[in-house]
Amino acid sequence: MNTFPLEPIEKAGVDELRSLQFKRLKASLWHAYRNAPAYRRKFDSAGVHPDDFRSLADLRHFPFTTKADLRENYPFGMFAVPREQCVRIHASSGTTGKPTVVGYTRGDIEMWSHVMARSIRAAGARPGDLVHVSYGYGLFTGGLGAHYGAEKLGLTVVPFGGGQTERQVQLIHDFRPDIIMVTPSYALAIADEFERQGLDSRECSLRLGIFGAEPWTNDMRQNIQRRLAIDAVDIYGLSEVIGPGVANECLETKDGPTIWEDHFYPEIVHPDTGEPLPDGEFGELVFTTLTKEALPVIRYRTRDLTRLLPGTARTMRRMEKITGRSDDMMIVRGVNVFPTQIEELILKQPVLAPHYQCILTREGPLDHLTVAVEAGAGLPPEHEDVRSAAERLAHEIKVYIGTSAHIDVRPAGGIERSMGKAKRVVDQRRL
Repeated sequence: MNTFPLEPIEKAGVDELRSLQFKRLKASLWHAYRNAPAYRRKFDSAGVHPDDFRSLADLRHFPFTTKADLRENYPFGMFAVPREQCVRIHASSGTTGKPTVVGYTRGDIEMWSHVMARSIRAAGARPGDLVHVSYGYGLFTGGLGAHYGAEKLGLTVVPFGGGQTERQVQLIHDFRPDIIMVTPSYALAIADEFERQGLDSRECSLRLGIFGAEPWTNDMRQNIQRRLAIDAVDIYGLSEVIGPGVANECLETKDGPTIWEDHFYPEIVHPDTGEPLPDGEFGELVFTTLTKEALPVIRYRTRDLTRLLPGTARTMRRMEKITGRSDDMMIVRGVNVFPTQIEELILKQPVLAPHYQCILTREGPLDHLTVAVEAGAGLPPEHEDVRSAAERLAHEIKVYIGTSAHIDVRPAGGIERSMGKAKRVVDQRRL
């Protein structure tokens, strides 16, 4: 079977890898300190300096970066190069002006394309493969990340994007792609559409699926593999770090994504205390970028819960499949949604009360978000002004956050009250 060769660093010994990480990490700390005023302030406030970094263990003394830091420095305040040196801007979902913004130099795009090509190769791509990309294009990093990586690897790309499921199935049937890159939940929607059209999804041309942008279990993997008769592998990433391609499962093991540690240095910390935990311990995943130019991130708290495991198919460490998060962030059809984003939009509607819950369910293979909210000012839910406010809320959630939501307006007292922390998210999905 014709395959792509591994890069030397993927087979390098641990000592060589750690030496490279130290050299690159030192340079990244200096780059952030010298060129990003926000990082200089953070380091100075914490009483640390890049000269204090004398071993990998010293990274623990440097302050964390969070999504709040990026939002407080919106739009370009965390950049370590002038905006004019960026060739592309991506952004995560946000409300009316506070998404997290990520800039890319030409070198960043080249590095991202490289790790994406490595990811697609590790997933089992072969020379000459045709890749059907169903991730969304635009500000979301998924579509363009997959696209540039596949082209870098020398594959043929069908840049379809999201939606239009009936047409997607038609082109998969006609073009006969080997690989699909899409969210796992939408892969099942595609399988459903095959059957609706009277086609056997197991007989389609697809050999391999590279799935990410939302958590998915091994049970869902088995379901996808059974429905489409493919190998299903996991890709991991997040826009603040680079986009997809931070880690990817290797086809030969399918035992959790291998982290490309020559570009992204991982840590696991205690979700509450922030103290570093040893490999094998369960906690919150933290990343420091080693080679990014426009937006280096130092100890970025992903809020994803996992653990670091020894390498198997590659020297580099693996991460266990993501099982949850240390905050209330929801992932709905590949879109990151925070309850606070919903809350801000509710507060713009004076006839709605500021009591709400986000209820997640699964309808077939797709996630569904219902926002339960109370009518305010003594109005009944069926009042014309309340109905209009609910329609505006649904529209603004779609426009500003990027996902559809059903608005369930209830009478006063219809949302359960809590004596402690309000329970904003009710997840009723069975993955």
